[in-house]
Amino acid sequence: MPTALVTGSAGFIGYHVARRLLEEGWQVIGLDALTDYYDVGLKRKRHEMLAGFPGFRAEIARLETPAVLEVLLAERRPEVVVHLAAQAGVRHSIERPEDYVNANLIGTFRLLEAVRRQPVRHLLMASTSSVYGAFTEMPFAETACADRPMSFYAATKKANEAMAHSYAHLYGVPVTMFRFFTVYGPWGRPDMAHFRFTRAILAGVPIDIYNGGNLRRDFTYVDDLTEALWRLLPLAPPRPESGREPLPGDSLSPVAPFRIVNIGNAQPVALMDYIAAIEAATGVEARKNFLPMQPGDVPATWADTALLRALTGFSPQTPVGEGVARFVAWYRDYYHV
Repeated sequence: MPTALVTGSAGFIGYHVARRLLEEGWQVIGLDALTDYYDVGLKRKRHEMLAGFPGFRAEIARLETPAVLEVLLAERRPEVVVHLAAQAGVRHSIERPEDYVNANLIGTFRLLEAVRRQPVRHLLMASTSSVYGAFTEMPFAETACADRPMSFYAATKKANEAMAHSYAHLYGVPVTMFRFFTVYGPWGRPDMAHFRFTRAILAGVPIDIYNGGNLRRDFTYVDDLTEALWRLLPLAPPRPESGREPLPGDSLSPVAPFRIVNIGNAQPVALMDYIAAIEAATGVEARKNFLPMQPGDVPATWADTALLRALTGFSPQTPVGEGVARFVAWYRDYYHV
């Protein structure tokens, strides 16, 4: 029975990825620090549900703590690592940048060192569409310029990509970086737009809408992201000496077993249409508070998913109306609204 280490397993995406692996018969080591960036009770509940699977083992620890990951990998010897643990949030990175240095930079360094000493078949690491930053040519392709981040959060994720590439080159660690685009769905983070909007609308509180509502996002339903990762799991990038042939538009490194893959719906949606979908699902019209553009934000995101399709035969495709309705149904049930 194969074993995977999933970092950030009590988080929104980590929970869904760990659950999919467990449902597929894998053993999963779920590492999470259960930090109080948002409701720890929500994180504990996710872990509680994962603990219902006999193949799940929870490890509560911080990535950046020395030796934690090295000991864990040496003891459990996972074949695959899915690295999702991070300090998330564009706006929080403006207020508390040191949190991102510790979790995203030092924590990822500890993971790379552990994998160097205890090799795995495939290391999959989360990046973000935020790395495209000031780049404006859409849809965003993996080979596009991504060296002008607009937030410190994005800067740390771009640094993670560079760090992982160097380890892939120097030590032969096979790495797939996946850049995901505005993931939403049940068990989401309370600081995310779909969660904040739903909570406020149902409470009759005005919602803050930035840039006068003139924003577009490539909203990606969480089950689609999980399916994409499941299909990428066995596709470790080949070594340069293997005689590999890159696919058209491939981001495969010429000097390392390293690749970057976008995961998005490839259908950008206007923010006001997204809000309309939440209004339809809740049956309540939002009270709207229009505000200027937020620092660190970008006006639009749009994923080019041709590489994901070529590699896996899969493209995310859940319509926003359907995904939002599922989230609202979960929210009403979980919070008894």
